[in-house]
Amino acid sequence: MALYDGMSDPSYHLSNFRSRMYLMEASDVICCKAFPTTLTKMAIKWFDSLPPRSIASFNDLAKKFLARFSIQKDKAKHAPSLLGIKQGDQESLHNYTERFNKACLDIKSLPIEAAIMGLINSLQEGPFSHSISKKHPTSLNDVQEREEKYINMEENSRLGETSKFGLSYPPRDKDKESRKKEEQLTKKPRKYHSYTPLRVSFVDVYREICNTEKIPHPSSD
Repeated sequence: MALYDGMSDPSYHLSNFRSRMYLMEASDVICCKAFPTTLTKMAIKWFDSLPPRSIASFNDLAKKFLARFSIQKDKAKHAPSLLGIKQGDQESLHNYTERFNKACLDIKSLPIEAAIMGLINSLQEGPFSHSISKKHPTSLNDVQEREEKYINMEENSRLGETSKFGLSYPPRDKDKESRKKEEQLTKKPRKYHSYTPLRVSFVDVYREICNTEKIPHPSSD
């Protein structure tokens, strides 16, 4: 079960805890020991501040718990609070509807009509709001189906833009490449100023070539 932080109606948390303990057939002592494990933040600080041996039974603990956090009942949200939830200028439809749906969960016995009107009135101008204005939804299921359709369209459009501009290659330096080619074409062969001296005569070299290749002898004319 969800932990209680002291910021909501304590009666819901207590009722949920008692139902679980009843199914487990837990004794009064077990309930007293298990209850603090369901508290967090402000609520667990309150429990830790209780004087030793100040709890006689679980009913005693429950009364003290309700007395300490009963003020949170007045902070319970109602349908008009949905009017304060607006879609941001750059906020995606997915993020906005997610925030709106979470706010609806905090409202007890929220009328379906109020939820639909709150969602529609807080939309930014766009394809989804234009669709709603042309054809008003007849049920919450109708709103959710159309909402999902436009969320998918919005996300697909965003993915298309990412794939179009996200993969880019650095421009080739054409001037650098052309200069490199020119240098290769205009590069002059090396000149040597010293050579290894021959240890045989030119006649012997010629004779060796004649023995390995068919070269005609020079004419005597």
